[in-house]
Amino acid sequence: MKNTIISALMVLILVSGANASQKSGCELAQVGALEVSWIGYKTPKKAAVGGVFESVIYTPVAKSGENFRSILVGSSVLIDTSSVNSKHEERDGKLAKFFFGMMSDKNIKAKIVDIKADKRVKNAPRTGKVDVEIEMNGVKKVVPMKYSFSDNIFEAKGSIDILDFSAGDALSSINKACFDLHEGKTWSEAGIAFKTKIEAILCSVEPLKESK
Repeated sequence: MKNTIISALMVLILVSGANASQKSGCELAQVGALEVSWIGYKTPKKAAVGGVFESVIYTPVAKSGENFRSILVGSSVLIDTSSVNSKHEERDGKLAKFFFGMMSDKNIKAKIVDIKADKRVKNAPRTGKVDVEIEMNGVKKVVPMKYSFSDNIFEAKGSIDILDFSAGDALSSINKACFDLHEGKTWSEAGIAFKTKIEAILCSVEPLKESK
């Protein structure tokens, strides 16, 4: 009986050692384009108007990697502001001319500089914070954004104040051009967001390297 118990314990120890010497992981990759969207606010009641930029040049730091950090941090975008699209041709023309056209550069540059995950919650989307360095009107600012990941879609949302980018003249210009429609009020706050599809392209179980 004693020998049987000792043998069972040895089997458990060997199985535990085998499990501890392995790790499971997946290779992640971004699939398709990166979409950049925005929300502006007008009128004293802060009515929201949203849209996207049609011309976004995305340069990923890597084609694939083991986690979000390895494929996102260091990635950058170049946004052509003349491609603004709010599904209203007249509005888009005014935004391109009287707002973005008043800035020192028609392009907005952005780069992901950091990402931190929240504690995992079972059966809930993954969440965390992503820091994005934005360069607009010759001014650089690091903007924190909240991200969520669910159903292979990584989406980050945040907000900026146009005045932080020395764009007071641009704000005054668009407010003047749309004074009646905006009821004399164009807000300096704007919402920003981006999303992309991330898929697991390869999953495997690999032995851990023995420590020396």
